[in-house]
Amino acid sequence: MSTAIPRTIAQVLDRGLAGDPHREALVTRSRRLTYAELDAEADRAAHALAALGVKPGDRVAASLPNDAAVVVAFHGAMRLGAVWLGINRALAPPEKQFQLDDVSASLLLCDDELPDLGTRVVAAEEWQALMADADGGPIGIDVDPEALAGIAYTSGTTGRPKGVMHSQRGLLTPGALLVESRGYDATLRKADCFPFTILNLAVLTTLLVSQAGGTSIVMDRIDAEGVAEWLRTERPNVWNGPPALLHSLAAMDEVAAGDLASLEEVWTGGADCPEAIRRAFTAKFGQLVLSSYGLTEAPTVISIDPVGGPHVAGASGIALPHLDVRIIDGEVCVVPAPGDDRYPFTLGYWQRPDATAELLAGGVLHTGDIGFLDDDGYLHLRDRKSLVILRGGANVYPAEVERVLQEVDGIAASAVIGVPDERLGERVVAVVEVSDSTEVDLDALREHCLGQLAKYKVPERFVVVDALPRNAMGKIVRTELPALL
Repeated sequence: MSTAIPRTIAQVLDRGLAGDPHREALVTRSRRLTYAELDAEADRAAHALAALGVKPGDRVAASLPNDAAVVVAFHGAMRLGAVWLGINRALAPPEKQFQLDDVSASLLLCDDELPDLGTRVVAAEEWQALMADADGGPIGIDVDPEALAGIAYTSGTTGRPKGVMHSQRGLLTPGALLVESRGYDATLRKADCFPFTILNLAVLTTLLVSQAGGTSIVMDRIDAEGVAEWLRTERPNVWNGPPALLHSLAAMDEVAAGDLASLEEVWTGGADCPEAIRRAFTAKFGQLVLSSYGLTEAPTVISIDPVGGPHVAGASGIALPHLDVRIIDGEVCVVPAPGDDRYPFTLGYWQRPDATAELLAGGVLHTGDIGFLDDDGYLHLRDRKSLVILRGGANVYPAEVERVLQEVDGIAASAVIGVPDERLGERVVAVVEVSDSTEVDLDALREHCLGQLAKYKVPERFVVVDALPRNAMGKIVRTELPALL
């Protein structure tokens, strides 16, 4: 039976309100809000934004920490019919400036005064006062579920980031299908430690969990000890974490196996997580790590390991039931599942019609990833099209080499890139992150690669670093790698 998707985000709390309005909907560091309280706070936030002059269609930016205020402001903006833009707090002022200018933001909600960014800044104290004075009750605006509702800038690992546009229906759909396919109900307690200012996290936290009638735990720590404290205290049954954090949790003696005892599902990105990390995590905590694959343009999850497994090594699960993954000329592409009209394509890239046309060419969503489907429908990713190294006419997929490197003890993570070469076009170079000040024998590392890879794929140079550059989602920022060579 298909899940009924709420028409708008204003209706996403309805299941919890009808089932038990006093059940906790949201847990953060400073506040615990029931469904009734979150509903009332969202109404006040919509009125507070309106008092600031925000109208339907205006862009509202927020650069706030993981706490109740950012979740409430998001719900308020959606009820007003505004367009949400989360801006990561870790970005430098010029990066924030670019996003604010690109969308012509009406205002920026933040936790502190910022340098003059040419946009009306509403700091935490002013926002709290506006919320206290705001009217209660519905804002009374009929929001178009197909209109632009959120803009999420791509991670910017290469070049200038692009603003990906989604409607309210688009933001609601992944959560609805995850609730349907995984059998979630009001007992769901889902914890997430990534920044809520990443639009995908709004999709996978409050918008997903509310459709199950459960509790969303928005954590304010991303370090292993801090995450373990949250998991031990709040006892969620589902948690999503990056591979580097899984590695730290498994490796640190300070984190006890019992700290994660409540978990029934642990998600991570499939292609980025070495099987060695999965094995170490399972050995310590007794919990299988589920693979998933998604992207900002989808939005969020496209495939995930099915409930009850199995997990296929190197794969990223199977497509959600409303999606059909196709491999076109080696590229992973996504279309609605046959006979299923629940998948709304992205609205494209903000003010980038050429890039939008390329993204949605032929009526399919082009992910830019190279991969294949096995006979059981599991998706296997090889690499990004844009990252393929052309060495002497032969393709080298960095992810393939990185997986081999990360089989070696002491290698916490790696990034393989091509450097220009007059004769070959590009040569293969590996930047490796070591764990716990491990001494790496580069000759042994090269021999290991030669035993697992064709010679032309083996890095000709290894650069050892204490930490690879990463963005807020834990992804390696490849534009910063050449400076390490």
